[in-house]
Amino acid sequence: MKKSKKVRNDTNFNVILREFKHDKGATFFLFFLVGLILLVYGYALALNQKQVMHIDLLNGYSAPLKDGHLLGTDSGGRDVFQYLVLGVRNSLNIGIAVTCIVEVIGIVFGLVAGYYGGVVDNVMMRFLDFMMILPMLMVIIVLVSIIPNYSILDFILIVSSFLWVGTARLIRSKTLAEAQKEYVFAAVTSGMRSWKIMLFEILPNMSSLIIVDLILNLTSNIGIEVGLSFLGFGLPDSVPSLGTLIGLAQDPEVITGAPWVWLPAALVILFICVGISYVGNVIRRAFDARQRLG
Repeated sequence: MKKSKKVRNDTNFNVILREFKHDKGATFFLFFLVGLILLVYGYALALNQKQVMHIDLLNGYSAPLKDGHLLGTDSGGRDVFQYLVLGVRNSLNIGIAVTCIVEVIGIVFGLVAGYYGGVVDNVMMRFLDFMMILPMLMVIIVLVSIIPNYSILDFILIVSSFLWVGTARLIRSKTLAEAQKEYVFAAVTSGMRSWKIMLFEILPNMSSLIIVDLILNLTSNIGIEVGLSFLGFGLPDSVPSLGTLIGLAQDPEVITGAPWVWLPAALVILFICVGISYVGNVIRRAFDARQRLG
């Protein structure tokens, strides 16, 4: 039995490895993301956020490589490279945290509504319809504006409380179809409990769908944080954000006269989102191939 399990694990790994070998773009972005994560989280440990955010107006918009500033300084005299590192770390942390919360809530809500159907499904879907008609971005902006001294945790909880509805509808639709298949009827007939059927029978058969949704949510959640910070309704002013750096490009003089302030942040967020999409597509194909292999 142990030998058979080991062979299957080797096969799963080989399937993923083969998919990456066939997609050079995904392989490049995989190494890029791993290197970026190691650099960002490793270098961030040596940084003091208060010192990085310290304002020195006399040193504003210094050119790259001047006075030891690798990417120059912004309007407040803050080191752009150090600010960029902390901003990437915050964006990744927020994107991952929001995605995990959204996926858990959406999957649980969708599984319950789709599996039980009937009155339970109708009641849950009416609540979901109500959540979907709310102007999400406007409500988030209002909440962020009225909460005094809000933190990163507050921002994560506010955003997560509105973004799970898409995942819930997707999982609910798939669960409705899966619940009518023979393997579910067989599990019910054998006396298996409902929560076990949902978690151990239905959920594994939606793995590729969940991976696709997770990838799309991760990239969009990172983009939402950056976008809201760009508009001034994202992270607090005392917390580094890529959106804040990019927002400095609203000044025409900064666009042409100090591109080192906003261009690195724009390129990093672009490469992160594209890289996650490439790597995620390869993993999805690997999961699909593994399911075909049984």
